[in-house]
Amino acid sequence: MHLQRIQVPDFRALKNVDISFEKEFTPRIFPLGSQNGGGKSTLLQLIFILLHCAGNPDRVGFIQNLLHDFEVNDESGKRTLAIIDIWDGSKTVQLDFFICSESYILKLREQDYDDDEIKSVSFYEEKSEKYINLCFIYSFQTAQNFIGRFICQFDGDEIFKLLIELSNKIFLTAHISQIFLFLQPDNRKSLFKKQENNQTNYYQQIKTANSKLPGFFTYDFLSIDILIEAFKKARDDDFKQAVEQRGNYANNYVRLLDELNNLLSNKKINVQPDLSGINFKIDGDETELYPEDLSHGELKRLCIYMWLKHNKIEDATVLMDELEISFHPDWQYQIVRDLEEWGATNQYILATHSYELCNAVTPAHVKELDPKLQARTIQ
Repeated sequence: MHLQRIQVPDFRALKNVDISFEKEFTPRIFPLGSQNGGGKSTLLQLIFILLHCAGNPDRVGFIQNLLHDFEVNDESGKRTLAIIDIWDGSKTVQLDFFICSESYILKLREQDYDDDEIKSVSFYEEKSEKYINLCFIYSFQTAQNFIGRFICQFDGDEIFKLLIELSNKIFLTAHISQIFLFLQPDNRKSLFKKQENNQTNYYQQIKTANSKLPGFFTYDFLSIDILIEAFKKARDDDFKQAVEQRGNYANNYVRLLDELNNLLSNKKINVQPDLSGINFKIDGDETELYPEDLSHGELKRLCIYMWLKHNKIEDATVLMDELEISFHPDWQYQIVRDLEEWGATNQYILATHSYELCNAVTPAHVKELDPKLQARTIQ
């Protein structure tokens, strides 16, 4: 999968956005820059929620949260949210996400339909001389009694199959302190009011979202659990092979240990015998260090590596927000090479303020939103 182009006419801070991500570029890593307020995080969240949730009825609520206050406001009866071009491995497929009134659909089809039975329609449009395919994602009614639909228009067959495939190939990572627009609007707004437990409720929502959105991952210390689960799996795989091959153990556990130790410059991982926890030791020193003794940057690098490997994220589009937080400038530059090594078949779009990260790729790789960065970003 490769996201080739994203167009957003008007959504929150995003105005007249039209960005292409060339699939022939190597590496397939694209820093996305702007000054503060340019809408980088909004764009990543918009792409993620549309592609991760449109094909799954259980996740439609996250789209509704994202589109809170997004309404049709002209006589056409239609308002485009985003147009996304996807390379599926053999061809480019265009997905047009929009909201519209019931009257807009009736004008196109010139006939009525049963909302409970019809989930998609196809009809020939004389103006464009091609068939138009519409996938109905959900219906809604605003406080002003406006009845409308959220729809995906596409140029291909088997839209439901495609949306399901896309939902498994799109990922979003961000710092836990980010404001996530796909959470419930009231909880987001309550963060900025002086009331008890507002922050607790909001972080509980993030935890719930993590459980319901498999492609959503936040940078936080709880991710150390991924390391423990990975060692448990490696141990179990080794034992399974020993049973199947009559005592010939595999080396998954040792190989994982070596891989993670190579990520740390002067420390080694020490896994507790019962796999209940992990600590670290400095080379040549028996002093034990616990996860909280490591820098945020060290933990983050370990967790990103394990998140990609443990979830076997391959041939996917990975959206990463402010990846550079907690990284030394040298690591900000190096992380591009790391991502290329850790998941070479993936496409990465990195919302960033880091000049070092931008300079790790060619100027043509760097994409910008208004207000744009200074010229030195892409020297």
